Amino acid sequence: MPKGEGKLIAQNRKARYEYSILDTVEAGIVLQGTEIKSIRAGRINLKDGYASIRNGEIFLYNVHIAPFEQGNQFNHDPVRIRKLLMKKKQIDKLAGEVKQGGVTLIPLKVYIKNGFAKVLIGLAKGKKQYDKRESLKRRDQDRDLRRSVKDNYQ
Repeated sequence: MPKGEGKLIAQNRKARYEYSILDTVEAGIVLQGTEIKSIRAGRINLKDGYASIRNGEIFLYNVHIAPFEQGNQFNHDPVRIRKLLMKKKQIDKLAGEVKQGGVTLIPLKVYIKNGFAKVLIGLAKGKKQYDKRESLKRRDQDRDLRRSVKDNYQ
């Protein structure tokens, strides 16, 4: 399966509005206890999440995975820092691009692939306000065009 494909669990739709995505990378997530059950139930929020590289390892911050409802005292902390699983070569490449400045690592979506939870990390550059307005205008124009074509064929 290509990267980014699997059973979609959660998606960060606001990331594509706020950032220009330059590149994407797939990574596995190190989970504890009942976290995978919560993810499969769709109880994950990527909205404020970001990734950071420290000491040659990549970590995921501010991603909220709700505690499992049928869990017990061994439930996890919902916003704990989670390690991501990637090859050293990929991490070094991302670290080099982030060090150049102006870019950050944003989680775009979480999905289940071959029974494992994966996250699609995007190398993102922030958009200016006029870029955001331009993308909204383009989206509205595309929607109007599709609507008019649909009306003409009916």
